[in-house]
Amino acid sequence: EWLGKIYPPKTKEANFLDEYVKHFDCIELNATFYQVYGPDTIGKWRDKAAANPGFKFCPKFSQTISHIRRLKNAEELTTQYYNGIMAFGDQLGPLFLQVGDNYTPKSFPELKAYLEHLPTDVPVFLEVRHKEWFSVPENRDALFNMLHQLNIGAVITDASGRRDCVHMNLPTPHAFIRFVGNSLDKTDYKRVDDWVQRIKQWKEQGLQSVWFFMHQHDERYSPELCDYVVDEL
Repeated sequence: EWLGKIYPPKTKEANFLDEYVKHFDCIELNATFYQVYGPDTIGKWRDKAAANPGFKFCPKFSQTISHIRRLKNAEELTTQYYNGIMAFGDQLGPLFLQVGDNYTPKSFPELKAYLEHLPTDVPVFLEVRHKEWFSVPENRDALFNMLHQLNIGAVITDASGRRDCVHMNLPTPHAFIRFVGNSLDKTDYKRVDDWVQRIKQWKEQGLQSVWFFMHQHDERYSPELCDYVVDEL
């Protein structure tokens, strides 16, 4: 969908990353969700981004860890995941751990035990999706207090169908926002404007970094809204 926009016409898929890094300074790396990659493959991706020294890869935790093992008995897999992504070197950004829609607050003990044993030298952001994490005050308070204590960030998902996930809690002075637009509807621009103002307020209150990732149900429209976000910020 980005041929002729971000990627010059006739660009081969194998060369998309070479072009991507000319336009953006980070990527929410979904490939690591479907497969645990070793240092050799990760190193090749890092080399492709060398043209933009400030570029950061933000790799998602493997679904085998988060959705299949559900964070239990996942120590060896987690070690393999970290061994691979560390090959990004200086171009490694924060890590993104997303648990499934059916991962409920009943699993809080397992979640806490897993997070407590993660390495602390690479920032991690957690995204929860089950509604009871947000709708029950006791669950919400326990979650965000734990994240604050462990210095783990909270992903904020802004999707029109899940207003509960736009929670506005920052357990660390870092924001990780996943914005899901609606094909450049006028409300997309209004929501971006609101985010720019919120980020400005947070910056005045001590926010140290913001990671803003654009998604669209039809990804052909993402570059236009990305341009708007960058200009407004």
